[in-house]
Amino acid sequence: MKIADDWIWGEGVQTVLHLLTDSGHQGLLVGGCVRNALIGAPVADIDIATDALPERVVELAKAAGLKVVPTGIDHGTVTIVVNGEPHEVTTFRRDVSTDGRRATVAFATGIEEDAGRRDFTMNALYADAAGRIVDPLNGLPDLQARRVRFVGDADARIREDYLRILRFFRFHAWYGDAEEGMDADAIAACAANSAGIDTLSRERVGHEMRRLLAAPDPAPAIAAMQATGVLSRILPGADARALAPLIHLESPYAPDWLRRLAALGGQDHAGALRLSRDEVRRFDILREGIGSTAGPAELAYRHSADLARDITFLRGATLETPLPQGWEDAIALGARASFPLHAADLMPGLSGADLGARLKELEARWIASGFKLSREQLLA
Repeated sequence: MKIADDWIWGEGVQTVLHLLTDSGHQGLLVGGCVRNALIGAPVADIDIATDALPERVVELAKAAGLKVVPTGIDHGTVTIVVNGEPHEVTTFRRDVSTDGRRATVAFATGIEEDAGRRDFTMNALYADAAGRIVDPLNGLPDLQARRVRFVGDADARIREDYLRILRFFRFHAWYGDAEEGMDADAIAACAANSAGIDTLSRERVGHEMRRLLAAPDPAPAIAAMQATGVLSRILPGADARALAPLIHLESPYAPDWLRRLAALGGQDHAGALRLSRDEVRRFDILREGIGSTAGPAELAYRHSADLARDITFLRGATLETPLPQGWEDAIALGARASFPLHAADLMPGLSGADLGARLKELEARWIASGFKLSREQLLA
C-alpha cells in the first residue's frame, strides 16, 4: 500500500530521508505521521527511524549544512531542522529493561526489533520517501479496521510503561471503532495492571487525560476506564454517567476537555492532573455552577458567556433535564449587562459591611428585573 500522492511529504522530509538513504542508510517515516497520513488526519510531528547511529546522523546533517539539535542523543534521537521545521530522527532501538515508567534501550539494526518495542500495531507503520508502506507487524489491517491492539502481549507492553493504559483508551477515543468495541485482551490487561498508574507522574497522567477528553467522543472510552477501575485510580469518586449526555448537548460547539472533566466530578483534580491555576479556577466555577440557582443570564453576567454556556450544558447532562428555553438569548443578555450602581452612589450614607450588603441587595433586585432597573430606580 502507498500513501496518497497529495500526502507525499514536503521538502524538509524529503531532504532528511534522502540525506540518510543517499549515504547507504535506511530512512523511514514512522508512527503517528504515517498513521494519520493513511487515514487523512492532520499530521503534526514528523518522526524518522534509521539504522544510522546518532553520531552518524549528526555528521551527515552538519556536512549538508543543516542545523542539528541533540534532543535525546543518549537514547538515539537527534532533531534536524530544515527550513525552520524540526524532524526527529531516531536510531532503531530495542528495549533492554523496563520498570513501568522508563526503559533502558539499546540500538538495533533491523526494523523488526524497532517495531516490536512500540505500543500499538497502528503505530508500528513505516513509510519511505515515496509513501510506500512498510508494515513489519501487520498493523495496517488494524488501522483500516480502526482496531487499537497492543504489539504482542498486551500485559507485557503495559508493564513496560503503565502510561500505555491511558494511551490505549485515548487511542480508542480518537482512532477506534466504538461500535466494534475494544480489544478484549487489552481491556483485561488494563484492568489487571491498573494499580501501576499510581507509579506515574501526575504530569504524564494529566497530559494523557487532556488529550483523551479532547477527542470527538471520549464517552465510550471513559466508560470503559470506569468499568476497569482505571478512572478511580486517576480521579477517585469520578463518575462517567454524565459525559455522554454532555457530548450530545454540547454539539455543535467545539469539544472542551475541561468542561468534560467537570462532568466527571471526583476529587483532587488539581493534584491528580496537575491543573494550572487558571484551569482550577475555571473548573471550580463549572462545578459550583451545576448546583447553583443562578440562571443562564446571571451566570453570563457574573462569569462570562462561555462559562455560562458550559454550566448550562453541564446542568442538563448531570441533572438529566432539557436545556432551558431561550438559554442562548439569556446568556447573550447577561454577557452584555453592566450593573449601573457603584459604591460611591450609596456614600456617605452607608459604609463598610452595610455598604457591601446594600450593594449586593440592589444587584440582586437588578438581576431579578432582567437587568432592566435603571440607576435612578435602584436609588429611589
